[in-house]
Amino acid sequence: MEITVQMVKELRDKTGAGMMNVKKALVEAEGDMEKATEILRQKGIASADKKMGRIAAEGRVESYIDSNGGAMIEVNCETDFVAKNEEFQALAKGLAQHVEEGKPADVDALLAIHCDKCDKLIADALKEKIASIGEKITVRRFVRYEGNVATYIHNGKIGVLLNTDVKNDELANDLCLHIASSAPEFISRDEIPQSVIDHETEIEMGKEDLQSKPENIRAKIVEGRINKLMAERCLLDQPFVKDPSVTVAKLIEGKLTVKAFTRYELGEGLEKRQDNFAEEVMSQLG
Repeated sequence: MEITVQMVKELRDKTGAGMMNVKKALVEAEGDMEKATEILRQKGIASADKKMGRIAAEGRVESYIDSNGGAMIEVNCETDFVAKNEEFQALAKGLAQHVEEGKPADVDALLAIHCDKCDKLIADALKEKIASIGEKITVRRFVRYEGNVATYIHNGKIGVLLNTDVKNDELANDLCLHIASSAPEFISRDEIPQSVIDHETEIEMGKEDLQSKPENIRAKIVEGRINKLMAERCLLDQPFVKDPSVTVAKLIEGKLTVKAFTRYELGEGLEKRQDNFAEEVMSQLG
């Protein structure tokens, strides 16, 4: 039987499943709409797409390291309850491994990878998880480094991935802990864009406590303040969290060089879900 565009549209609207999954189900069911719906439900695909309009700002940060390098990923869901679910945590860890081994350029490329273990595209496997878990699940971002990589994940909510020039596990682990705790934005002052320095300088020059001082004095005070502000944002200039008497630069001097680092904080910048339980109860009562 010929599977028409209208049939695909009708079943997609009814189940909320993806177009390709709908078409496959219709082919398998030989055009029988009810049977195709059952096939989608059995595969856990029906209604998955309909969950994608919800807010997903909870979730988990996970990482994976092998002999070639390492990857870190943020996978979001709707509630902290699901984020603590073993099935969701295993999903996040598996996706981090796919990033490291598949080396995708972006999230779309990751979703297009074929998962040998489940014998389907990651995008399709993710839809099945959405249907079985019952919440919107999205891959927000990931990062990958090659070479010597260390990582630290704090309760799935803060993650650090560190790339160094040489292997030094103990020191690299300490650096990951420091980055997680102190949240530097740059490795060194050289990395800070001039536009950032100019913006902070403008703010400091306009502060009320300096307005009565001569221009040359104001400039010197602001220069000192800016140097302090920028140092606070640079990894190498920060006091080491385990021993504030030494800077990170002094700690690693002659031992290793930090090539790059990334720090993820779960849900940063995302809109948080606000539950209205009265509305939820009323909706369930019909």
